[in-house]
Amino acid sequence: MTTTKQEQSIIKRFEKLAVHNDPINPDLYAKYDVKRGLRNSNGTGVLVGLTRIGDVVGYEMQDGQKIAVPGRLVYRGYNVEDLIADAEKNKQFGYEQSAYLLLFGELPTQTQLENFTRYLGECRVLPPNFTEDMIMKAPSKDIMNKIARGVLASYSYDDDPENRELGNIIKQCVQLIARFSTLAAYGYQAKRRYYDDKSMYIHNPDPALSTAENFLRLIRSDKKYTRLEAEILDLALILHAEHGGGNNSSLTVHVVSSADTDTYSAVAAAVGSLKGRRHGGANIRVVEMMDDIKANIKDWSNENEVAAYIRKIAEKQAFDHTGLIYGMGHAVYTISDPREVLLKAKAKKLAKEKGCMEEFELYNLIEKIAPAIIQDVHKSDKKVCANVDFYSGFVYTMLNIPRELFTPIFAISRIAGWSAHRIEEVVSGGRIYRPAYKNVSKERDYIPIAER
Repeated sequence: MTTTKQEQSIIKRFEKLAVHNDPINPDLYAKYDVKRGLRNSNGTGVLVGLTRIGDVVGYEMQDGQKIAVPGRLVYRGYNVEDLIADAEKNKQFGYEQSAYLLLFGELPTQTQLENFTRYLGECRVLPPNFTEDMIMKAPSKDIMNKIARGVLASYSYDDDPENRELGNIIKQCVQLIARFSTLAAYGYQAKRRYYDDKSMYIHNPDPALSTAENFLRLIRSDKKYTRLEAEILDLALILHAEHGGGNNSSLTVHVVSSADTDTYSAVAAAVGSLKGRRHGGANIRVVEMMDDIKANIKDWSNENEVAAYIRKIAEKQAFDHTGLIYGMGHAVYTISDPREVLLKAKAKKLAKEKGCMEEFELYNLIEKIAPAIIQDVHKSDKKVCANVDFYSGFVYTMLNIPRELFTPIFAISRIAGWSAHRIEEVVSGGRIYRPAYKNVSKERDYIPIAER
């Protein structure tokens, strides 16, 4: 839509008003002890709820002090490393078991897992006419936007969308877990057709395949993929399925669900949160940063040359001039991000298969030297480690997955955690979220319109 000169003038005026009236003196946050971003002054999160779904462990409190420990990711009391090891040992794809565990709180038997996986497979096919009417007739340049609209559109295809009974909410959640990969893949195909002027391929989901296999099948013209490719995508899905109730999108599910709204509204809100560049889009920024690094460093194996350019980025002299080394640092993990450790091992294996070892070694070198550079530039002794975003974009690139699908993959995975948090809020919440905001403006005498 083209903006006229008159509209541009009006918008500029509104911008000036906003800049003039909305800024708040940063000193006031300290004066009123405001927990900005719901974080305490020591960096820990403000405790706003209780959960039995997952835990993110990066430090332990001893005598009131944060003591950094190697990172752990826990689903329903089980270390995610054990879930992954068990799936690999039995040559199974593990995302479906992780989703079952997050939803129902217990590990499934083999029969329970097979039944659950079969039901997911049956639900992957979108309702009649949904693809034509809700995806093809209203494509989007942004796949996350398309997923959010697909979730909201699903309300119209549900015979009982406002039913708040627990059984119905569980059914809705399981169906969304199944359909997210289809929504993302079809949204991508529509985008290719209408915005990229490329061929569009609409394949039917195969109910016998895992989530990872189906997604690769749906986004590729020939429907082909290797076992290793599917295994690595499955690993990424397991690692992104849940990350505690405090992350922005899971908190969004709790907040919106606490208002006693329908499942589709709560989940669509979470998609909107994950779409944000401060939440789900970080791996794209890592890949863009790495593009810049590769273009500006002649010898990728030269530690001094690499370190010099990383320092330039940290000092806001290169790349996007923000001073951020994307993929480095985390709000909770300090010594290590367990997701990064697990994904890195698979990334190396895939890099060998794809002939990308030189690039892998560059990532490895940056992971090694960046923490010290960040500490030096920022004059900080805070420990910094690589997070899962550092290698995930590299892995998706080696899988020949387009960048516009990086964040949707996150959503395809995290819908399992969101669903668990939705159910938990309905069962255990009972009170609408209503935090306080301090009004720091002065009351003013009203000015009649004739005197303004």
